[in-house]
Amino acid sequence: QVQLVESGGGLVQAGGSLRLSCAASGSIFVVNAMAWYRQAPGKQRELVAAITSGGTTNYTDSVKGRFTISRRNGANTMYLQMNSLKPEDTAVYYCTDNVFVLQGTVDDYWGQGTQVTVSS
Repeated sequence: QVQLVESGGGLVQAGGSLRLSCAASGSIFVVNAMAWYRQAPGKQRELVAAITSGGTTNYTDSVKGRFTISRRNGANTMYLQMNSLKPEDTAVYYCTDNVFVLQGTVDDYWGQGTQVTVSS
């Protein structure tokens, strides 16, 4: 019903920047909250940042002041601007959207993940 496609991951040196994008498509009536998660090898998936439909944001402490989450509601697209990257930011980053679909239900959908690797 809904597909999320992430892009923008890659390899960057410590101190560098990357911008992740997540585009949602399919049977979308409205996208509610959107969020980025990440999972490093051997660790649990953790919330990185989230944004409501009204634009309210929250961040995990380790990325505050370095990462910025944003969205374009008309395009059902979300971004994560990551600055001052550190090796500990290395992980697979996943986007997730809470979507009210045309069929009348509300569900969480996930992207396939994009690898971010920060070298020291």
